[in-house]
Amino acid sequence: TVERLDKRIEALSNRETYKESVDHLTCFIGIKRPTALATVVEVGDFKRFASACQFSSYLGLTPGEDSSGDDQKRLGITKAGNTHVRKLLVEAAQSYGRGKAGYKSKALKDRQEGNPPQVIAYADRANERLRRKYYSMLFRGKRANVAKTALARELACFIWGMMNEKLT
Repeated sequence: TVERLDKRIEALSNRETYKESVDHLTCFIGIKRPTALATVVEVGDFKRFASACQFSSYLGLTPGEDSSGDDQKRLGITKAGNTHVRKLLVEAAQSYGRGKAGYKSKALKDRQEGNPPQVIAYADRANERLRRKYYSMLFRGKRANVAKTALARELACFIWGMMNEKLT
């Protein structure tokens, strides 16, 4: 049953191997324990990516390009790489469309509890930026799905920064 599987995921995410990383990732809006655990397990070592751009590229969240000479044609995301984590982050990005910038729900505060202050501050800055970006993109006429995909890419970059302790 679903309840039994949820308990199993909770137990796995509390193992010493994953606990700290999962706790840190749940400080972001839209990322709860199952998503955080899946991301940590699927990616493995975040340090194998030299930059946040490489990480988002690994997930297939970077825009494609069809260029020749002076002609530049931007395409949709490449969809190369890890489809599971990409889909999880796009789903997580949908949460930024709910609520207003600067607002922190009780559930998010509860998930952030017990994390180091610099991790919470980093996640709060990221959450604020992503929420403002989402509404800004909609105001400029971007389609909602395009905006959510752009947020998923930026969220991946913030995740890379957190997992590599680049919290400034």
